Amino acid sequence: MEKASKLLLKLSRRLFDDTSEQEKFVEALIHPKSFPPCILWCKEEPETLPFVVETPTSWQPSFVNRLALKEKPGKHPLHEQGYYYCLDFSSIFAASTLLTIGSPVNLIFDMCAAPGGKSVFAWQALQPNLLICNEVIGKRLGMLISNLKRCNIQSSAVINKDSDILKTTFDRTSNLVIVDAPCTGQSLLAKGEKVPGCFHPIAINKCANRQKRIIANSAQIVAPQGYLAYMTCTYSLEENEQVCEWLLQKFPQFQAIEVSDLSAFQSHITTMPCYRMLPQDGLGAGAFTALFKNTEEGEAKHIDLDVLPIIARF
Repeated sequence: MEKASKLLLKLSRRLFDDTSEQEKFVEALIHPKSFPPCILWCKEEPETLPFVVETPTSWQPSFVNRLALKEKPGKHPLHEQGYYYCLDFSSIFAASTLLTIGSPVNLIFDMCAAPGGKSVFAWQALQPNLLICNEVIGKRLGMLISNLKRCNIQSSAVINKDSDILKTTFDRTSNLVIVDAPCTGQSLLAKGEKVPGCFHPIAINKCANRQKRIIANSAQIVAPQGYLAYMTCTYSLEENEQVCEWLLQKFPQFQAIEVSDLSAFQSHITTMPCYRMLPQDGLGAGAFTALFKNTEEGEAKHIDLDVLPIIARF
């Protein structure tokens, strides 16, 4: 993006009252900079790390390393051997709300799982008895299955169903449902990628409506006292805070959970506990994340594996 569009400038004014913050935000998108790569360890780390590692943040998980900018972890033999999963620090930030959840966790359901980063994070962080990775877009299943297999993500299964079907089949079964929601992907601009139309109101509203449908269906899969994690890689209010507020109105049994380790990232747009990483802060291209708890009393329903439409299992 050579210069800021009117829609980007409008979004910057909605996000920030301070003009200097507006300018920093816009600058981060029209003149993107590189961010350090990250690796999420799936096996025990070697005694001597083959990479230069950056100083960890206070909230960074112990099984994640943020690497020096020059490093290319995807080309190292350890990657092909499944020792780690490569992802960006914004994704680590979004998934780090899961560290608030105590063990044990019997069943985790990742509703929009491909390419698999959040699933691998949840598996490593919570060690569930079963991890179900759903991906509704058929052409994305290959990369999901490949990543789970390469990283040897045990006790996991891959399925391919719309959330409308899953809300009935798996009603009140899951201790954690992850919704890494399909969005306009505005943060990709901060990585130097092209995302045509990502600030247009029609695109934003289309994504917000789809997100509400998915999160509503996902809420019905969450067991009593279970959790729902919502996250995006976009900036618009309609796809983030407003979706969360809509969820709490539609499902009053859910409560937004404060994540104390991320308090410095609390969204300034609402008092509800939810968190934003912004590109001008220099850690990552940006992400939004929130964690909700189903406060209803009761037991999780039993999941019948015989009716599970499994495509792959590990």
